[in-house]
Amino acid sequence: MSNDTFTEVNFDGLVGPTHNYAGLSQGNLASQQSKAGVSDPRSAALQGLDKMKTLMDAGCAQGFIPPLVRPDYEALHGWGFQGRPEKVLEQAHRQAPHLLAAAWSASSMWTANAATVAPSSDTADSRLHFTPANLFAMPHRAIEASQTGAILQGIFDSPKHFVHHQPLAGGHAFADEGAANHNRLFSEVSGKAIHLFVYGRDHTVNPALKLPARQTLLASQAVARAHGLDEQLTVYAQQSVEAINAGAFHNDVVAVTHGTTLLYHQNAFADEAGLLKAVRNILGDEFVPVCISADDLSLADAVQTYLFNSQIVTGAEGQQILIAPVNVKEHPKASAVVEKMLADPANPITEVRYPDVRESMKNGGGPACLRLRVRINTAEMQAMNQASLLNDEKLLTLRKFVSDNYRDRVTVADLQDVTFANEAQAVVKHFHEMLNLT
Repeated sequence: MSNDTFTEVNFDGLVGPTHNYAGLSQGNLASQQSKAGVSDPRSAALQGLDKMKTLMDAGCAQGFIPPLVRPDYEALHGWGFQGRPEKVLEQAHRQAPHLLAAAWSASSMWTANAATVAPSSDTADSRLHFTPANLFAMPHRAIEASQTGAILQGIFDSPKHFVHHQPLAGGHAFADEGAANHNRLFSEVSGKAIHLFVYGRDHTVNPALKLPARQTLLASQAVARAHGLDEQLTVYAQQSVEAINAGAFHNDVVAVTHGTTLLYHQNAFADEAGLLKAVRNILGDEFVPVCISADDLSLADAVQTYLFNSQIVTGAEGQQILIAPVNVKEHPKASAVVEKMLADPANPITEVRYPDVRESMKNGGGPACLRLRVRINTAEMQAMNQASLLNDEKLLTLRKFVSDNYRDRVTVADLQDVTFANEAQAVVKHFHEMLNLT
């Protein structure tokens, strides 16, 4: 364990100009319910920036990751659509509109799926490791990995400090969805850190699953090995069938960690007792499991409100703050659960803040979906691309650019428009130039 001073930086995905509701994500109930709706990319991006400001105001370090280039003509060409851009868009719209929508997807905004990250304090070579998620489960996300990997290398670009792995190969058996299924529990007192990998399926077929189990045990184990994590401090837990079938396509829909706190739904894990025992054997009495019972909040309500897709952060005064979607505040049972937690003196969470991320929520992504946590020390912070770190001035610059250049209305029909395609690619190029990534 290094004695260096570490800071947790939340790198949020900046919502891209092609944010739309094509309903591409099977198992994501919000995505399916919003299918063919009218999206508002401008509001979505501004809401995301406001959420980043909420974290900054709480005393947290905040960065951002730019959108990917969309539409992805390289993907469309690989799917057999050839010719000039307008011809490619027209042909794809006519022959395979679902593939056209996949090439336009702004789903990279959910950077909890960008990669799995292991801090240098935990790895065998004392460097910060990144493995971009292959996202094999869904075509519109599987095309993200190469661009995401390149962006992460552009932001964390010092081989002395950072290690960038290739996305996992091996096909569906190694399907990896990134940090949305990875948690780190850490004690400031003992210095012990546990990496908790949660998977939806192993090598067997479970006929009880009605919706896709996206993360595999083989993928989680491979990432842990590649990052050089201590086997004695690595825990694997399986999602419950009930949670997946209820719409918890990622574990971060029903559980979240921070420090020694694990906030989770009673039905999140297949073996709740086994998981708690494994973590307690390492952290001892420092471990604080906070279980929300199904009586207090059903799985259906948990998925609807995304209470567990909140962030837990440490504020400027050392307090734990819950960053929950405003949907929780507006839901009687979910808000009652939060008030009950805050009133419990044994609960380390003492404050709640409610950012409005409704545009993201309509596609199935809450506050935690929008961020990739990176625990980084002073030397690593100095070595990384400083342009990706936010301050109030830079945030205002981003807000103005979004307000001036994003559309406030996008429908699925717009995805065949080459003028919109050129406009969107110019916007993304601007963000990449801001970070010197081009």
